[in-house]
Amino acid sequence: MRHNATDAAEAASAPLLDIDGARATIRLNRPRHLNRLQADDLKALLTLFDRIEADPATRVMVLTGTGRAFSAGYDLNSVAERAVSAKEEKEEEQSAGSAFEAVVNRLEDLGVPTICRLNGGVYGGSTDLALACDFRIGVDTAEMFMPAARLGLHYYKSGIKRYVSRLGVNAAKKLFLSAQKIDAAEMLRIGYLTGVTTLDKLDDEVGALATVLAGNAPVAMAGMKRAINEIARGQLDEAAADQRHRDSMRGAEIREGIKAFSEKRPPKF
Repeated sequence: MRHNATDAAEAASAPLLDIDGARATIRLNRPRHLNRLQADDLKALLTLFDRIEADPATRVMVLTGTGRAFSAGYDLNSVAERAVSAKEEKEEEQSAGSAFEAVVNRLEDLGVPTICRLNGGVYGGSTDLALACDFRIGVDTAEMFMPAARLGLHYYKSGIKRYVSRLGVNAAKKLFLSAQKIDAAEMLRIGYLTGVTTLDKLDDEVGALATVLAGNAPVAMAGMKRAINEIARGQLDEAAADQRHRDSMRGAEIREGIKAFSEKRPPKF
């Protein structure tokens, strides 16, 4: 059963949500502007993330874009409008500067596994949005571009940390400091992409991975994803990770997993 699907994706709108069985798909939907994100889009994404995480039937989330690009990042005009002078309150400054960062960090910590379906180019802040997903499968014509150095922008710290922890120091320096575009082959080489395919096979590749993820134990996956992210940030809560491990050893998921393995059938979590 599908919810909130639309056959008229050409009309610009806030991000669209489509739920099909265990898979939820969020589609950025401003194709005429390369899915450039507006302030209202950030609020909508947070609402959709909460909705997905609250639904136990949803086991995997796919993030993609409408049209020929994944996203051109956060609207620079919105950044300019929301910028505050040094004379204004510090709290307001922090709020304006952290709205996009909060969305990306929320995506990274989403309780279900996430796949970014990179249907085209990814630019600016949206490179970090995609990087916050657990997997990124892109078309072979994709490219990426982080223009912060050309714009005079010092990127927010959690985004830089994500680049360094996911891609390494050398790749992060190349992308941030040179502000040069790289193609899909280079995106794959540095680990930005976890897979590359042709446009006609993109849905099959994404669907196959989504099916695998949706069939695995959701509680175990959520816990291991949390531990991996915490380790990447150098902030592992060891006691909590140990407790999740102990709980899993006497939980319903491991009983079903072992039973299914012995019966040579797929588990039903």
